[in-house]
Amino acid sequence: MKKSPLAIVITIAAITTNSALSQNASLSTASVSTTGATAASVSAAPIALSIPVPQPQYPFIIYQPDDQFVPFGSNATFSVTALNANGYQWLCNGNVLPNGTNNTLVIQNAGIQNVGYYSCDVIKGMESIPTRSASLQVYTNWIDPQTGVDPMVVYSFPYPGGGSGGSCPGAYVGYVNYTKPYTNGWGWSPDTTNGNTVFTATDTNSTSTKVQYFGEYGDIGCNQTTVTIPNPPFSPAYRFTIYFTNAAPTNPYPITLSGFNP
Repeated sequence: MKKSPLAIVITIAAITTNSALSQNASLSTASVSTTGATAASVSAAPIALSIPVPQPQYPFIIYQPDDQFVPFGSNATFSVTALNANGYQWLCNGNVLPNGTNNTLVIQNAGIQNVGYYSCDVIKGMESIPTRSASLQVYTNWIDPQTGVDPMVVYSFPYPGGGSGGSCPGAYVGYVNYTKPYTNGWGWSPDTTNGNTVFTATDTNSTSTKVQYFGEYGDIGCNQTTVTIPNPPFSPAYRFTIYFTNAAPTNPYPITLSGFNP
């Protein structure tokens, strides 16, 4: 008797190859079945070969730029220290600075037009990491002939955004903070020399704003357009905020500080 021819069917469930890496492949399962006079089944054990996947190398920021508080006409310097970086791009208030392509940015002869928030995109190839936004505040001062101390006019950049805080400042649509760097985030010390006993913060540009002081030891005061620190002062240093109740400005905004050390 003539036997039927042996038919062999090979089924490969999954074979993946990578043309760039010809040696790497993954064979999930393989089965061999026979039909006819005899039948057999063979199963191959899974084979797994690792395929390396390139990972992007991001820059790593070590030191962030610091806030700057400088007198009119002096220089302000922002810098960032990073690893694995091959480029930098500085921004002011979100706008690209064409000449800000180094890890250090120097603002020469700083004035009101330079007040704002400075950040840097640290670049590696197509990847970039942003730094924190560091503020630049500028101030001017002069001698008050009545007190013999230096009232200061400090310019800072406003924040848009609404909120509410009790009866004072109440509802507001924007605000601007005045802090002095390098003093643990606080501000100015009342100047008690020359017999001075008055320490005020005043908004001379508007009659509808609220001014608030906040002492390092937690004392707070708020009033329409002007606040006065009690004498003797409870805290060694104070910072200030102006709240806008109608419309928030989009340009640097001043506050006048009388009776405080620069």
